[in-house]
Amino acid sequence: MRKTKFYSVLKLLRPKQWIKNFAVFAAIVFSGQLLDGNVFFKTLVAFAIFCALSSAIYIINDILDVKKDRLHPFKRFRPLARGELSISFAILLSAVLIIGSLFTSAFVTLAFLLIVIFYLILQVSYSAALKQVAVIDILMLAAGYIIRVLAGEFATGYHISVWLLLTTISLSLFLASGKRRQELTLISKFPAAQISATRKSLSHYSERLLDVYIGVFATSTFITYSFFTFFEDQTGFKPTLGILFPDYLPTFLTRKWLMITILPVVYGLMRYLQDIYEKHEGESPEKVFLSDRPFFIAILIWVFLVVFVTYFINPAYQ
Repeated sequence: MRKTKFYSVLKLLRPKQWIKNFAVFAAIVFSGQLLDGNVFFKTLVAFAIFCALSSAIYIINDILDVKKDRLHPFKRFRPLARGELSISFAILLSAVLIIGSLFTSAFVTLAFLLIVIFYLILQVSYSAALKQVAVIDILMLAAGYIIRVLAGEFATGYHISVWLLLTTISLSLFLASGKRRQELTLISKFPAAQISATRKSLSHYSERLLDVYIGVFATSTFITYSFFTFFEDQTGFKPTLGILFPDYLPTFLTRKWLMITILPVVYGLMRYLQDIYEKHEGESPEKVFLSDRPFFIAILIWVFLVVFVTYFINPAYQ
């Protein structure tokens, strides 16, 4: 019995969603500060806070949507929708997580505490009302990803470039649009009244419109990330391998090493689009990340290349 309740609590917390919170590490990774112990610890604390806070938000969302979730083909298996846990227990757990997160945030930096409060207000507003408003719901979903990246900056004082921030915005909108596209596909066979009852905003979207959104933001993600890799100052290494890198090669070929990370990014975008349109996945980005092996490998390759270029090829970039 205890194991069953523990498993239900774990499902309620949705630890798979914590993958998104690794975005807080972006600032120290790309600023070359990943190996700084103090900075890394601050970021780790920020990561833990967002894990607790995001779980609290998901619990609030499940409490508010418990009746609608019972009509959804997959969400009806959530602990509150199935009656495995009581609403009062869920409220108490959510309150503990929120209070603990805010208390701990105060020991990071004041700016970090403020952005955590802003994130909390934004996400509660989304769960309570904004997710029912077409277009605004996508923007609010994307904002959740963007705030995580900014939180990493506010926790450490290190900043990402404008181009990487634009990449974050584009990618966030791409993931949010893909999520809505897949949700619409899942319930497209339902009557219009049931679609509206499950999530009102979905009744205002068409698959064609969401396809346009996905195409636009996938393209902007590729373009902005490519610009980021090209315009970043990476002058710390210039190979002198004779015939392999002769002097007559253009300068950017011997300096812009971060551009090689474009390859796994392009593959990742194409693979994710395949997951949306061919495998009918995408409702849960973290599920795709964990279940699609080629996509997962592409992410690992991208991480390896970013770390290798930033910390080994271009040590002066730090």
